[in-house]
Amino acid sequence: MKLMLRLLLLSSLTSFHSICGIVHVITVDASINPATADFIHQSIERANESGAECLVIRLNTPGGLLKSTREIVSDLLTAKLPVIVYVSPAGAQSASAGAFITLAAHIAAMAPGTNIGAAHPVGMQGGEKDSIMNEKATNDAAAFIRTISEKRHRNVKWAEEAVRKSISITETEALRDSVVDFVARSVQDLLESVDGREVDVNGSSMTLKTKGLEIVEIEMDWKFKILDILSDPNIAYIFFMLGVYGLLFELYNPGSIAPGVIGVISLILAFYSLHTLPINYAGLALIIVGIILFLLEIKITSYGLLTVGGIISLLLGSIMLIRSESALEFVHLSWGIIIPTVLCTAAFFLFAIGMGIRAQRRKPTTGVEGIVGELGETITDLHPEGQVRVHGEIWKAISSESMLPAGIKVKVERVEKLQLTVRRLN
Repeated sequence: MKLMLRLLLLSSLTSFHSICGIVHVITVDASINPATADFIHQSIERANESGAECLVIRLNTPGGLLKSTREIVSDLLTAKLPVIVYVSPAGAQSASAGAFITLAAHIAAMAPGTNIGAAHPVGMQGGEKDSIMNEKATNDAAAFIRTISEKRHRNVKWAEEAVRKSISITETEALRDSVVDFVARSVQDLLESVDGREVDVNGSSMTLKTKGLEIVEIEMDWKFKILDILSDPNIAYIFFMLGVYGLLFELYNPGSIAPGVIGVISLILAFYSLHTLPINYAGLALIIVGIILFLLEIKITSYGLLTVGGIISLLLGSIMLIRSESALEFVHLSWGIIIPTVLCTAAFFLFAIGMGIRAQRRKPTTGVEGIVGELGETITDLHPEGQVRVHGEIWKAISSESMLPAGIKVKVERVEKLQLTVRRLN
């Protein structure tokens, strides 16, 4: 009897859930990077497993990485449930990579006061070679966005111009030109607008029933938040330099432990971050050369030439470190990070490590080694052995001459088995 009651209760709850239904809503308010791609991929799978009617991605992004953008677009095109991209709130943008993601959604919508577009590639160095690379990147991005637009039956002409001419339009213009499907003031307003809309999900026609559904906000997990922070090129750059500082501190002060541990952890985090970013290895090599030049300046007298070379090498390497050749890539190092880091690094090597090396080279002032070269006075006659006073201490001594009388000044020449060899001070 109890078993039957439980089955009836479970059946009624399932029927109630299917009638009420839910809609998952996530927020992406950052650049497009591996952490963002993983978060969207996991959110689509979670929404599908929980039986959600659809997934709404509240989007606000200036752009991001090409590889991550392609992963997100692929997830949207192959999703097993409808995905709605909603550019929101007012003042938000769906630029560069964001335009590709918005166009790839089953339903694209924008809030009032938002804009979409501006996906043209911008070369970083200039010159003929860079122009050729930009042309290749532009053609590739144009073909990519045309494919998406054709798949979702959107304005193909505008999509290509967004890449080739860096066109950006408002939400009203996007609705007029069939770039997006709806303009909605809120998620609730959006769900009421799309109710009854028929969409193509993996080749199957599906009619959305979103009116009155429960909205479930899905927050980004802490691990995705950490990965999102580490995907920032400025954070990767800072971790890399901290790792170098820590290891050098440990090498010049063996046994400190803490600097070495911090340095290794920082380098591991930096390598993870750099692995997810488009790295220019010429820039990385210049940074390493700059550090080597700073080390040589400490050991070689170059009258500042090596320091100047190290600063220039480190500065150029930092500028070139992040490669930005694609229309979708929106990553760069901030000048507010580069300049202080270069200046602090120069000061670090010239003063901190320089003082440490000079301290290691300084003549010992204590112990047996500190006695050599010091002055003393004979207490007894040296024939040739006797006693002398050095630094207020009485030592056994042997004269390097045949005989030294008591009460004369002597200089210590060497120490052997706690016996001093001295000579008369002229």
